[in-house]
Amino acid sequence: MRNRWMKNSFVYLLIIVAIIAIFFTFFPGRGSGTEVSISEVVAMAQSGRLQSIAVDGNSLSVRTKDGQEFSSRKEDGASVLEMLRDAGVDASAVEVEVRGSSGLSNIFGLLFSFLPLIFFGGVLLFMVRQAQGSNNQTMSFGRSRARMFVGNRPSVTFADVAGVDEAKEELQEVVEFLKYPERFLSLGARIPRGVLLVGPPGTGKTLMSRAVAGEAGVPFFSISGSEFVEMFVGVGASRVRDLFDQAKRNAPAIVFVDEIDAVGRHRGAGLGGGHDEREQTLNQILVEMDGFESSVNVIVLAATNRPDILDPALLRPGRFDRRVVLDLPDIAGRLKVLQVHSKGKPIDTDVNMEVVAKETPGFSGADLANLVNEAAILAARRSKKTVTFDEFGEAIDRVIAGPERKSRIVNHREKEITAYHEGGHALVGHLLPHADPVHKVSIVARGQMGGYTRFVPPEDRYLTTRAQFNDMLATALGGRVAEELTFGEITTGASNDLEHATRLARNMVTRFGMSEKLGPRTFGKREELVFLGREISEQRDYGDRVAEEIDQEVHAIIQAAHTAATELLTAHKAKLVQLARHLISHETIEGDALNKLLESEAPPLEAEVEPTPAD
Repeated sequence: MRNRWMKNSFVYLLIIVAIIAIFFTFFPGRGSGTEVSISEVVAMAQSGRLQSIAVDGNSLSVRTKDGQEFSSRKEDGASVLEMLRDAGVDASAVEVEVRGSSGLSNIFGLLFSFLPLIFFGGVLLFMVRQAQGSNNQTMSFGRSRARMFVGNRPSVTFADVAGVDEAKEELQEVVEFLKYPERFLSLGARIPRGVLLVGPPGTGKTLMSRAVAGEAGVPFFSISGSEFVEMFVGVGASRVRDLFDQAKRNAPAIVFVDEIDAVGRHRGAGLGGGHDEREQTLNQILVEMDGFESSVNVIVLAATNRPDILDPALLRPGRFDRRVVLDLPDIAGRLKVLQVHSKGKPIDTDVNMEVVAKETPGFSGADLANLVNEAAILAARRSKKTVTFDEFGEAIDRVIAGPERKSRIVNHREKEITAYHEGGHALVGHLLPHADPVHKVSIVARGQMGGYTRFVPPEDRYLTTRAQFNDMLATALGGRVAEELTFGEITTGASNDLEHATRLARNMVTRFGMSEKLGPRTFGKREELVFLGREISEQRDYGDRVAEEIDQEVHAIIQAAHTAATELLTAHKAKLVQLARHLISHETIEGDALNKLLESEAPPLEAEVEPTPAD
């Protein structure tokens, strides 16, 4: 790096010297004193005023007896002494000094002569250097771009990873393999070739791999699957060979390939035929992973959230011997993640992290980290010294639905419709025995929503019954039913609720076998285009008559939920009006205040609620 800097500095120095030389060539110095003509110089000599004349080429420096200095120029080839003699001036009365050219003047003269050559030579040298740099990049095109991390002080350890205790136990054995391989080799155990980390986005797959490297204290090569593939066939395979060669030279080591599905997708499913660049790269990975010697302590870690599209040859034992699943954390895991990310932050004593963990079901580790950061940002924006529970509550809403749209202007009629709509969701969910408890109701616009109702399950749920699904459907339709009963018309506000209810009812019939008429079986098989990684169609394994019966069953389930919501809201209309009026006045209600309002006795209705006339 230093040699390259010095060479470039030499080129830049040549260019600067050339610019200075050009400046002095076109803008020469004028010398000292006032410039006078040669005839005035002769006149001063005739009058006896001159003391000395210094001749430097055609330039004259004249000094009078009273100390004044002048400059002048003479013609080429003319002699000052002859001019004075012809003018009748005694040459002995004036000191005439003839100066020769200095070494510096000779150097500048040569420099001026070779100035064009030096300038264009410097430009040519600069272009050659640039071309050589591009050539070096071309020659290293097939080199691996993996980043190697080595250090005795790891920045990430297992203590920094929370909520995935089972995965840490599995990977702890990988660390022991790398630290104490003889303990396992003495018992005939073989070091695992590869470990595949599988889980939804944000569950900490990359963080876990860095923690493994930090705990083992070995070289850690990190690369993304997309960095292997280029437009030129064979480059990816070359990079794979170079990566594994580096890992073997630095063994024991860990090779981490993030998003391996970018290069490890099922062969034969792409658009480029059987010999495209991606498939050749995958073939080289398969060869390298199966070619390890038993004495080489190199373990490959890979992460993906799409294990279903990976090539079967990549997943077989001998390549990826273990599959470690990192799932969304449960309530205990969320509490540990919150404690890890809140460490070092000034959290107020009134913040109960157990309550925060309970209110964030379905949050991944990345979501929880973002939640704590959003709470800290809100506290700083409000000029607080500590992060209080109010900031955490607001941060949960921001992560789920987005920030408040305070600038949105809503007229009274739309605000009233939104209040009854959200009140219908909340009241139906509160009255049904198998629905999740309602935690917060708000008519403040967030993101694309005009209002929202948030339900918090009392505990993590991994199985769902048909009764729970039916109550979910009735709760989803409660907003539309409230609009029908109160205003006698429907709006577009329930479009998302209807979409969710229809999808849930169809899954009950076609995937979960919860239809009494069609029986315990599934209908249809989802097909995916591997190179797109997206569901595009469903293969029908049933006839037209069954398809019609499926539509009838879906309609019947949704209609039953609509009827249940209508009966509940009709019987408790006074409570619906009470809740909606509270929302119109206060916009938001949550927690104990919401439970107290829902459990209290509603005041009797004075008259039927009339719809507000349109503006």
